[in-house]
Amino acid sequence: MTNIQILKRLYKDYTKKYLKKILISVFFTVLLAGSTSAVAYLLDPAIKHLFIEQEKKLLFTIPLLIILAFSIKGASLYLAKVIMIGVSEDVRRDVQVDMFSALIKADVQYLDNKHSGKFITNLTNDVGMITNLVSTAILNLFKDSLTLIGLLGVMFYQNWKLSLIAIIMIPLASVAARTLGKRIGKAVTEQMNKSAILTSYLIEFFKNHKLMKVFQRENDEKIRANKMINELRDKAQKISIVLVRASPIMEFLTGIMIALLIFISAKLVSNNELEVSNFFSFLAAMMLAYQPVRSLATLNITVHQGIAGARRVLPVLDDKPKIKDKDEAKELKISNGEISFENINFQYLKGEGKILKNINLNFQGKKMTALVGQSGAGKSTILNLIPRFYDAISGSIKIDNQPVYDTTLLSLRNNISLVSQDTTLFDDTIKNNIIYAKPDATEEEIEEVAKSSFADEFIERLPDKYNTIIGENGVRLSGGQKQRLSIARALLKKSKIILLDEATSSLDADTENKIQKAINFLTLGRTTIVIAHRLSTILNSDKIYVINEGKVVGEGKHKDLLISSKEYKNFFDKQVKKD
Repeated sequence: MTNIQILKRLYKDYTKKYLKKILISVFFTVLLAGSTSAVAYLLDPAIKHLFIEQEKKLLFTIPLLIILAFSIKGASLYLAKVIMIGVSEDVRRDVQVDMFSALIKADVQYLDNKHSGKFITNLTNDVGMITNLVSTAILNLFKDSLTLIGLLGVMFYQNWKLSLIAIIMIPLASVAARTLGKRIGKAVTEQMNKSAILTSYLIEFFKNHKLMKVFQRENDEKIRANKMINELRDKAQKISIVLVRASPIMEFLTGIMIALLIFISAKLVSNNELEVSNFFSFLAAMMLAYQPVRSLATLNITVHQGIAGARRVLPVLDDKPKIKDKDEAKELKISNGEISFENINFQYLKGEGKILKNINLNFQGKKMTALVGQSGAGKSTILNLIPRFYDAISGSIKIDNQPVYDTTLLSLRNNISLVSQDTTLFDDTIKNNIIYAKPDATEEEIEEVAKSSFADEFIERLPDKYNTIIGENGVRLSGGQKQRLSIARALLKKSKIILLDEATSSLDADTENKIQKAINFLTLGRTTIVIAHRLSTILNSDKIYVINEGKVVGEGKHKDLLISSKEYKNFFDKQVKKD
């Protein structure tokens, strides 16, 4: 998108709805411009009638008019800024809400392909630049343009010859600012990229701080962080230097103009072509015009910053989820809960090898089916295709003979619960983590699922029990305790399909036993698909599929597979030796 297209888009989507407020702000900028011009103009009668002609009848009138002009100027500027601050914060909220809505709807693959730190930078820093574009740029455009026009009017009224000389500064300042604007746009883009990298690193740092300590990498991480911070500092310094570079340029141009004007004015006064009062009024107007000229000259810098932020935010807003409901999508109605995979092929990215190759599977309704195989065989991918976190590139997945691609996502996912080894919990209370599956759950329901998942055993020992804050991703709980909370949450949802991905891995025997009992309660009478490295947890499965390199290489019950599947036999023997 070109810069003009970006500006039009921002106006159409975000600024246009606040046009009335902006116009009210513009009205106050008109008063501001008029009062500022009046201040400059009043110096002419003040000098002429009070100092030269010494007219006593105007001794109070002119000072009062000057006070009035300054009062209107101050009040108008205040009201114009307050209104635009409100508009800018409304725009900030709108952009952030739209962006978060886009991220909520985004495909899992889209979110996985970009570090969360970059999205956070988009949501904060980049949106802040867009907000600054709306507030500062729009306000200054009207405020300074109208003020400059008013002051130019005073200048031409006092002496048109001097005015023609003075306005030479405006195009000169604009040329200088245009060059600075191009540099600032590039520097801002580089700064935001560095900021996104630092934010991403900080997220990784807080997530892996224990790993850093146990491997004694503190100094390495400190060096790495210092490098990123210094790079960000250099970019920020570069931008600041470019911004202040406008000041000496404007000062130099102003100095030349004033010197030239004084020289010419002295000649005009000596030739009786200009009165002293006219000159001081003109000089006041020109000096007051310095600020709006400088502001307008550097306005394109703010615009370039806002556009640079918009270039990173708009693609996030414009991303259209590929996984969505068809126009004719129907509600999924589950009776038995049988799931079938028919000739399923899948790859994460085009050009990469297929993860699943012509897979055919049948998961019996209200029964437990297990998937076994080496890491990377495609087991978790199979699970992810059922709730449509990803879509297959070919083939069909059916639940009770209903193609999932023809049903609504809401009805599909409403019937599925997922319990994974990577338990996801929020930095909130135990109660709120459990009721995330059902916000309107009663206290009795919460206590019932906690008891069924054996989570009540440790909850009751906590000082605040169900109101205990568990920390970021449950950092204050053990692995087994987090798993039990995850199972309690799944129990509360009462889904007809349960997906278990390594739910009992890396746990001690006693904890694993309790979680296995909780899982048995969770999966009772429900269609269950389980992935487990420990074969002891799936020996009683109604069916076991052996997956290898994206293909089904064996299927049956445990005893049958020991005879019919070499891969399964090897897998089992390794487990026996390991145990």
